[in-house]
Amino acid sequence: MTTQEALFQYTLRIADTNLILGQRLSEWTGHGPFLEEDLALTNIALDITGAAKSLYEYASTIENKGRSADDLAYLRNDRQFLNNQITELPNGDYAMTIMRQAIVDCFDFYFYSELTKSKDETLAGIAQKSIKEVTYHLRHSSSWVERFGDGTEESHTRIQNALNELWQYTGELFEMTEVDALLIKVGIAVDLSKVKDKWQKHMDDLLQKSTLEKPENVFMQTGSRKGIHTEHLAFILAEMQALPRMYPDAKW
Repeated sequence: MTTQEALFQYTLRIADTNLILGQRLSEWTGHGPFLEEDLALTNIALDITGAAKSLYEYASTIENKGRSADDLAYLRNDRQFLNNQITELPNGDYAMTIMRQAIVDCFDFYFYSELTKSKDETLAGIAQKSIKEVTYHLRHSSSWVERFGDGTEESHTRIQNALNELWQYTGELFEMTEVDALLIKVGIAVDLSKVKDKWQKHMDDLLQKSTLEKPENVFMQTGSRKGIHTEHLAFILAEMQALPRMYPDAKW
């Protein structure tokens, strides 16, 4: 594998994760628990999708095979996507969505903080912009986790159940492959083992504040680095890609 091929795969992985999470969050538009929160989640979805767009555009130039950012987003099947599985899971109730968002926001905060140091100027620039947005995202999702966890018996039960369900997908966030190893050597990629330590401490503190118990001895799901996903991704893509696949030459 060449450095260029590794960089393409690496950029695509980050883009896919953002796109699928943005798509999931957008499903709450018009369905939030109240107007202010409806708008907040919609804006967060826009931030995340915007980052995906920038990353797909960069991936397109890296690959240099004539595929556009839209081609990469809308004309690949589920086995070609590299997003972390946690992003493709159904939204569930609001506690499930918020807990997933807190887990991912916490990861993104430390991941993008490290990526700003990348020797790849484009990735570093995207990370620099994203970290400003993710700082708000993390503050928002964390405050809701605390509100649920230290709220009523019902809210506490719901957020704990969400944590129990989602924790099995957290190990995959920190998996590294030959792509990571190659790019770490040249100062481009982030060493996820360093991110994990910071993420773990932050999550432990959040769970303690929220009176939640971290699941122990959990079997961690894996596979997305090889294009293996849950059954949910194919349904997301079928809905998201229907129009571009039906009218591939359409101009907006």
